[in-house]
Amino acid sequence: MGKFLLGLWAASLVFGLAALAQKVRREAPTAADWAAVAKLPDFTGVWETRLGGGAARGRGAAGRGAAARPAGPPLTPAYAAKAQALAGKPKPEDNETANCLPPGLPAIMQQPYPIEILLTPGQVTIVSEAYTQVRHIYTDGRPLPEDPDPTFYGTSVGRWENDTLVVETVGFAQTPRGLSFPYSDKMKVLERFRLTGPNTLSLDTTIIDPEALTQPYSMGIRTFERHRNWTIAEYICEENNRNSVDEQGKARINLANPDASPR
Repeated sequence: MGKFLLGLWAASLVFGLAALAQKVRREAPTAADWAAVAKLPDFTGVWETRLGGGAARGRGAAGRGAAARPAGPPLTPAYAAKAQALAGKPKPEDNETANCLPPGLPAIMQQPYPIEILLTPGQVTIVSEAYTQVRHIYTDGRPLPEDPDPTFYGTSVGRWENDTLVVETVGFAQTPRGLSFPYSDKMKVLERFRLTGPNTLSLDTTIIDPEALTQPYSMGIRTFERHRNWTIAEYICEENNRNSVDEQGKARINLANPDASPR
């Protein structure tokens, strides 16, 4: 009986996974699909952010475009208390990125490393040189998932509004992601990609979180410049990683040359 139940469970699992795969499966793109892609704004190529990241960040939605910036995001009372409690804790010497744990969204789009954008029927793919990370933005008309699995980068669904790619992302795991405040599982990242010149791309990022924020919070506009003759390099953080922590929890780094001959 035990083997029967185990087999039944395995069969139901396989069936469930197959049903999930069929749910998001797309037909092979046609010539008309590729022709439609050719009519979209040309985002393809390797892009590098300008030093400084473009416009000033940290503006609330109500203060966008204003000269003065508020002290921080407009947190709800509950999350303001959480932020205050976190601020009172000592920061660990060790950190996730030093141990090759990649930053999540939106931090991955704020890295000082090139990104490559690929446009295909029903999808925009962003490959970041930093940590060799890949984002999939689905533009095939599917809705945002109602109960997404929490991940580093969430689930991204995009749509074209004239010359602007509007991307909504939900489903975030509680990991460091370049935000200066705590966030809830209801957080949504809204991004607007738009060409502002033949080889200039702007990215406007807004954080929406009905539990943590009293209003949408703008991270400002980040500007990228295209380099058509570039290719992104391989980035393997785990290779020859020398960061470690000692028995007392202190961060340390091994400076020995791993290729040196033993003495």
